[in-house]
Amino acid sequence: MPSNPPPIPLRRLALLLGGLAMFGPFSIDTIFPAFPEMGAALGADKLAMQQTISVYLIAYALMSVVHGPLSDAIGRRRVILGGLGVFTLATVGCALSTDLGTLLAFRALQGLSAGVGLIVGRAVIRDVLQGDDAQRLMSQVSMIFGIAPAIAPVIGGWILGWSHWPMIFWFLVAFSAALLLATWRALPETHPPAERLAPRPRELLRGYAGIFLNPRFQRLAAAGTFNFGALFLYIASAPAFVLDILGLGQDAFAWFFVPMIGGMMVGAWTSGRIAGRVSGTAQTRLGFACCGVAVAANLLYNLLVDQPAVPWAVLPMMLNAFGVALVFPILTLAILDMYPRQRGSASSLQAFTSLVFNAVIAGVLSPLLSDHPVWLASGAVLFAFLGWAIWHWEMRSGPRMPPGDPEYAAALEPTERL
Repeated sequence: MPSNPPPIPLRRLALLLGGLAMFGPFSIDTIFPAFPEMGAALGADKLAMQQTISVYLIAYALMSVVHGPLSDAIGRRRVILGGLGVFTLATVGCALSTDLGTLLAFRALQGLSAGVGLIVGRAVIRDVLQGDDAQRLMSQVSMIFGIAPAIAPVIGGWILGWSHWPMIFWFLVAFSAALLLATWRALPETHPPAERLAPRPRELLRGYAGIFLNPRFQRLAAAGTFNFGALFLYIASAPAFVLDILGLGQDAFAWFFVPMIGGMMVGAWTSGRIAGRVSGTAQTRLGFACCGVAVAANLLYNLLVDQPAVPWAVLPMMLNAFGVALVFPILTLAILDMYPRQRGSASSLQAFTSLVFNAVIAGVLSPLLSDHPVWLASGAVLFAFLGWAIWHWEMRSGPRMPPGDPEYAAALEPTERL
């Protein structure tokens, strides 16, 4: 079946959706260099400052189950515009905060609204394209999205060089306001009224239960969540990893983020280039292999040296990110293809699964493991192995077609498609 004609040129759509996906990571990574200054100004220690991430992610995860089905009911455009408006106001509150409690409250409000770009954006991609075309567009969006974690801490460090930490949040206010204007002017509605679902809470809960209890959804979502968790453990631990373990300054976060995001962007570019030429199964297998080699090499390096140092301490992150970028679009499209009338809901639940786990990593595991490089490396090995093992289980249990291919959804039982 051919793809639907895109409502706007694909390059413009990729740029817009990539920008919408960026403001969530910007909210996390831009403030990393400011942790010491913020902690001193707000009277908060290292563990308390880590809660500015976990509170944000918990709120993000809780609201993520609403963004998707709300866009299924009232349209993608309205939900994205509303989320951007709330996020902009919440960020103003963060900039004006004078104590940790107030900052955490506005960080939670940021998290409640920040998911619209990424979650609803995935549904937009699948609204207008399918199969290999959807994989190519999702890879392009991933490349643009991947810039955010690389440049966000660098921008944060630059801002701290000439101003104080609230200016970082004022930068985020300007960025989100620009996105709001661009979305209002350029993004058309991709989910027409005739295809929308009535926003009835009972039916919504029934649909969520059907998706969440589907063993195939559980396996695909868990495989992607654990695989990315190996990388996110280091992202959440970036202040301790860069400042304490590597002994670098607050303006040196690029040593960690640039190689990592470079690997992710190259992986996304590769995924787009091989779409239609290499099967989804083969691409996913290659991605997991890259992740396995990366985390094993990282653990070995940290066992052999007394003091990790750049560039060797960060090169495994590049390979790990490359593998994650190969795996992500295949697993995501497989989930969306399972529920053609509930793409928003399926995207929300996939994001919810990942975000809850990431919140646990940021709020619990990162503070426990970030004191020693071997502990961090061991945690990454465990997560990468679990991701591969669950994906292998899915390949043995599910249809024999590769996830993400158009035939995958057709092979599902009608009761699984809802």
